[in-house]
Amino acid sequence: MAASVVMLCPRERVDEDAGAILAILDRLGPDPGTKLVTRAVGELALAVTVMGAQVERHELAALPRGLRRMKAMAAGLGMVSLAQVAEDARTALTEGDATAFAAVWARLIRVAERSLVGA
Repeated sequence: MAASVVMLCPRERVDEDAGAILAILDRLGPDPGTKLVTRAVGELALAVTVMGAQVERHELAALPRGLRRMKAMAAGLGMVSLAQVAEDARTALTEGDATAFAAVWARLIRVAERSLVGA
């Protein structure tokens, strides 16, 4: 009997609130608002990269603080799914559940890619 291998390619649904960015643009004006949003998205992308390197090196001590900051930044930009998954990763990490953290971290990377590319 021949064995078959099935390759799974999870695809995350990403919830966003466009009203958050519109509120920033309304409050600051189009030019400064766009600059702020662009800088914040860049900071989020950098945070994902830095934390990814920390996870690969198993340097997890600073991650809860970084994940809390990521949650706040994502929420401020209306990236609802990214904010929630960052909180889920922080919870799994602080509870010491390595298996849950690994699974949620993989999800965070997928959601971050979808959120930041679409931003």
